Amino acid sequence: MIGNKFALTNMALFRSLLLIILIVAVSSCQTNAKLWPNYYSSTCPQALSIVKAEVAAAIKNETRIGASLLRLHFHDCFVNGCDGSVLLDDNSTFIGEKTAVPNNNSARGFNVVDNIKARLEKACPGVVSCADILAIAARDSVVRLGGPSWKVRLGRRDSTSASRSAANASIPPPTSNLSALISSFSAQGLSIKNLVALSGAHTIGLARCTSFRSHIYNDSNIDPSFANSLRRICPRSGNDSVLAPLDRQTPTSFDNLYYKNLLDKKGLLHSDQEIFNGSSLTDGLVKMYAADPSLLFKEFAKSMIKMGNIKPLTGNAGEIRINCRKAN
Repeated sequence: MIGNKFALTNMALFRSLLLIILIVAVSSCQTNAKLWPNYYSSTCPQALSIVKAEVAAAIKNETRIGASLLRLHFHDCFVNGCDGSVLLDDNSTFIGEKTAVPNNNSARGFNVVDNIKARLEKACPGVVSCADILAIAARDSVVRLGGPSWKVRLGRRDSTSASRSAANASIPPPTSNLSALISSFSAQGLSIKNLVALSGAHTIGLARCTSFRSHIYNDSNIDPSFANSLRRICPRSGNDSVLAPLDRQTPTSFDNLYYKNLLDKKGLLHSDQEIFNGSSLTDGLVKMYAADPSLLFKEFAKSMIKMGNIKPLTGNAGEIRINCRKAN
């Protein structure tokens, strides 16, 4: 009889211990949940097709917007992780990231995100996050402009706050030297190979005179005729908002000409030319991508997946915003 009671007590203790282990395991999974491509397959199966259609329409209306959407994802992920914080407007609680130096009068595509979110809310209310919209739209923009595709890992949730000071501190400016670029990317868990591959995003899009002025007037590692052609549209003072293509040949096609331009010392930004400026760390990678577009496409896609996995909010963290511009 005593033996039976002892056995029953042990069984009860075992069950209690097992229950505790299961609770801890579930909690851990919610906290450290992995992103995966099929996250919305049952909760919003039309999510990917909705984003794709809206991105295609936006690029048809203005080709440049593809580069802008790609840049939004980058600027989102580099500031406290890929959490949609770049989309938040200022409010009484915080000053957001839209007026940070890297974004002010520069970040674009917010209306496209609004349109995508509106369609998604009609189809699947409260399901698809704004952070995931940015990740999908970035991929669809690259594909639409002739670049590689990749399976976007999904399941991010949205932050409820944003920080202008964090954006100013975390997004590398166009005046960055190589060591600053490496440090900035390393702080996000990204390697030198990731840095050089992701710089290929500058094969599309435009930059303002304020972003390349110092490079064309103060640097020596720039082709003189290229510098002179830019000085005609970008004087030492004034014309701050005049635009020039980051890839002078094909600014609306995703290809590897950006790297070929660097070999000729025709990078538009100081930070661009820094990755091909005599360093054994990066020069070889630039030459490889200039010679082999398929290698670039492969490494760019891998690097985008890695960047998209920077500190996402998952499980019960954050929220699914109904309006990407403000917390619920």
